[in-house]
Amino acid sequence: MTDTTRHDWTIDEVEQLFSLPFADLMFRAQEVHRANHPHNAVQMSTLLSIKTGACPEDCAYCPQSVRYDTGVEREQLVPLEEVRTRAQAAKDAGATRFCMGAAWRSPKKRDVAAVAAMIREVRALGMETCATLGMLTPDQAHELKDAGLDYYNHNVDTSPEFYGEIITTRTYQDRLDTLAAVREAGLNVCCGGIVGMGETTRDRASMLATLANLPQHPESVPINQLVRVPGTPLAGAAAVDPFDFVRTIAVARVVMPKACVRLSAGREAMADELQALCFLAGANSIFYGEKLLTTGNPDVTRDRALLARLGIQPLVPPGLSPPQAPAHEHEEHVHGAHCSHTGSHTSARPVSSCAATRRR
Repeated sequence: MTDTTRHDWTIDEVEQLFSLPFADLMFRAQEVHRANHPHNAVQMSTLLSIKTGACPEDCAYCPQSVRYDTGVEREQLVPLEEVRTRAQAAKDAGATRFCMGAAWRSPKKRDVAAVAAMIREVRALGMETCATLGMLTPDQAHELKDAGLDYYNHNVDTSPEFYGEIITTRTYQDRLDTLAAVREAGLNVCCGGIVGMGETTRDRASMLATLANLPQHPESVPINQLVRVPGTPLAGAAAVDPFDFVRTIAVARVVMPKACVRLSAGREAMADELQALCFLAGANSIFYGEKLLTTGNPDVTRDRALLARLGIQPLVPPGLSPPQAPAHEHEEHVHGAHCSHTGSHTSARPVSSCAATRRR
């Protein structure tokens, strides 16, 4: 296939992709995927919540918001040595990227300095790094880049049209401004959204058109399935039709051919067959480990078994050494995120789903 990268998608065009017969959409997504990516390889990331709870934002999906009673306890910033230990455990279990999520609206100067130290420690282990910390200024983005950060996650979450139904404490333009600051600093962009918050198919089309029409496509596009957390306004949201979720993965693959499309939050509730369809539709990145910020994630053993059944190998990014055979004794320590739903809920400093979804 010739290069299909475009930055001029209309919402109508993207919506028409959603309306294709399922088999036709899957075939088209596979064609695009195979033209741009290794056929049977998945990039594996682990997400750690480095600062949990008490976020001032009102994101309706997020258990870390101080506005909702979800049972998530406020925790202080994780010590540097614990971050290094957790990153080493993630690497030993087979992850190649370590993502750090913090429940901030935007980090303060001291916060950025602390995270920069974490980034340097993780990079010293030979892993890629990603962070999701909320809104960034251009100077903050440059500081993180100078520390060695590879990716920054900041999700748009949904369409511009539906956004006000989900969040009122920051604007859609605020999110786009952070993405611009991240891109200008030379960082890779991780940005996607959440499916299942009551949005329409056209909203999903509009969200993907927004991302595909950025001057440069995000390098990573997490597609999250809403985790309905008791205590949040979206706890009673209707379940997403599995085929609609797969369609979202497939359309993301078609409109952003070279991006890694991450099958992100919500995997714990997905059957192996649904995950297999998502990989067939073009998903080639997952959060790997038992926790996403504060919600569950399939454990390492289940993930390994599923990938082996499908003949899928870990994708090793350029410049990194292939991971060693995972050490069994590390498995119980690996955690992975859903709150930017990314990039993103937590337990024992689990991987934050909120950072994954909200920020990502």
